[in-house]
Amino acid sequence: MELQAVSNALIESQEGFSVEQMGECLAITNEVGIVSHLAVVGSQITVETLLFPAEQVKDVNELNSHILATHKFVPLTAVSTTEVEGNLYYSAFGALSSESKVESVVIEVVTLFSNTVELLDAYSDFLK
Repeated sequence: MELQAVSNALIESQEGFSVEQMGECLAITNEVGIVSHLAVVGSQITVETLLFPAEQVKDVNELNSHILATHKFVPLTAVSTTEVEGNLYYSAFGALSSESKVESVVIEVVTLFSNTVELLDAYSDFLK
């Protein structure tokens, strides 16, 4: 899948996205300023949004238990931790085949943005 085709489809989707190619990935910003990064790596397309730094979590074990118990209620999105420039973050991500239709990629991005808002709300009580 070509990044330019994905970029064009996201811009034309009428979802209000701004899209910028940054090397081998796309930085996608929605109308409220949430940023996701999309990359095509081998046979997989991944879309990831940073939720919050791990250092903002009151009790990591409690949050992790909550995530494991409730993640199935958020379709097409998983939650993990990822390191960025030496700092640990919680992130939301989705993945699909690089053979997927461009329309499916747009649906994945739209769903991730929607789920990100839900996750931030659901996890807000666990933050300092």
